[in-house]
Amino acid sequence: MAVETKIGASAPPMSIRDWTLLVLLGAIWGGSFFFARIAVAEIAPLALVMFRVSIAAAVLQLWLLLRGPSFRLAFPLAGSFFVMATLNNIIPFSLIFLGQTELGAGLASVLNATTPFWTAILANMLTQDEKLSAAKITGILFGIAGTAVMIGPGLIAGLGGPIWAKFALIGASISYGFAFIFARRFRGVPPPVVATGQLTASTVVMIPLVLLVHGPAGLFAASFEVWSAVIALAVLATAFAYILYFRIIASAGATNASLVTLIVPMSAILLGTLFLGERLEVFEIAGMALIGLGLVTIDGRLFAAAPKPFGRSHVNRM
Repeated sequence: MAVETKIGASAPPMSIRDWTLLVLLGAIWGGSFFFARIAVAEIAPLALVMFRVSIAAAVLQLWLLLRGPSFRLAFPLAGSFFVMATLNNIIPFSLIFLGQTELGAGLASVLNATTPFWTAILANMLTQDEKLSAAKITGILFGIAGTAVMIGPGLIAGLGGPIWAKFALIGASISYGFAFIFARRFRGVPPPVVATGQLTASTVVMIPLVLLVHGPAGLFAASFEVWSAVIALAVLATAFAYILYFRIIASAGATNASLVTLIVPMSAILLGTLFLGERLEVFEIAGMALIGLGLVTIDGRLFAAAPKPFGRSHVNRM
């Protein structure tokens, strides 16, 4: 019988399994940009958020009903799930959509990639087992720089725009940082239940909000292609992805889990190259190399395994 990983345990170093799950999550969330690009052409952003979280919540509720564990485990933590939904879905989604009305996608991606930086600072302030280290900060800065290089001309073209829009994107990243930290408190709750609780709470908030803003008329008036993209966004990039997300937080900690925001833009570009026939540019390859260097620096094992200089070894033997 499989043992569920629990949220809130002390965070050990990243294992190969953790890195594999992180890369898989980054690939899935990178693909979500493709599905969202199709869906937002016919569905208003707030309505798209509602459909995304509500369909994902329904899928996970059905999964728990058929396979377990029981969703009753979430009932004593109902208030915490509404806080988690606010920090991880409602606030950041709203701020990102608001900011992107004025900012280019390149600048928005770089500002979103600062999430690990804010998470590391918050974790250092609010937790006992995820303190800042030189390797962690250096790696995160490499990753942010790599994202900026990888976006390239798109970033330069989008550097303009009002300051409030840039603060909106930064605010979304900080909200995600708080969400990574807050997720640690779901002690003893299996990750599928945490994912279901968060998305169910988001649904309870989003349905009346969308009905208030848009009304019921025309909410379901979209093409088959768009609804296919919505289903993929909800089932793969939300329901399944959030189970991975909470598993990574449980086993690797908030700061390590937040590194997924560095992998997402790299994944989006690679998927565009593989499936949309987009050309991979030299600056994109250089940016990916910098992100890879940042992740290796954070992991630390490659540098730890490197041979020590002769002079240092000789001194240590004296």
